[in-house]
Amino acid sequence: MTMLQSVVRRRRVVAAAGAVSAGLLVLSACDKPTPRATVTFGHDSVSAEAECYDDGKSIGQEEATKCTQKKASHTIKVPQSETLRIGVDPEIADTGWALWINGQQVTNVYKKTYYSFAGVDLFADQQGQAAPKTLNISIVEQDKAGSGTPSKQYKGVWNFKLENADA
Repeated sequence: MTMLQSVVRRRRVVAAAGAVSAGLLVLSACDKPTPRATVTFGHDSVSAEAECYDDGKSIGQEEATKCTQKKASHTIKVPQSETLRIGVDPEIADTGWALWINGQQVTNVYKKTYYSFAGVDLFADQQGQAAPKTLNISIVEQDKAGSGTPSKQYKGVWNFKLENADA
C-alpha cells in the first residue's frame, strides 16, 4: 500500500512541476506592459499604456509626432475650466515628459510623476473660432534638453481624447 501511495505522490509532484513549467512558458511569451500615464479631471480619470513605445529606447521625434496623431483608445468628458491632472510612472518622469495637444507640444518638459494644470480652459473659443468639441492630448516621454535645444530622445507617447462636457 505504501508503494502505491508513493507512486501517486510522485505523479502529483511531476504533474505540479509540469503545470508550473507550462505556466512559466506561457508567461514568457507575453509582452512586458508599457509604463502607464493617467489623466484626471475632477473625479473622473483614465489610465493607458503607451500608443508607441520601444521598451525605453528612443523612437525618434518623427515617430513620436506621428504617434500623437493616432486615435486615442481612451476618452474622458471634461467640464470647462476644470483642473487637468496628469500622473506618469516614475520611469517616464526620470526621462521627462511634455504635454502635447493635437500633435503640438504645449509645455516644457517636466520631471515629475504628477502635475496639475489648474483652471485650464481647453475648450475656450480660439481667435474667433468656435470652441472645439474634442481635443487629443498626448503625454510624450522626452528628455529635457538645454534651453533652445530640441530634445534628443523621444521614448513613448500616451494618447487621450477629451470631449467637451459643456458643449
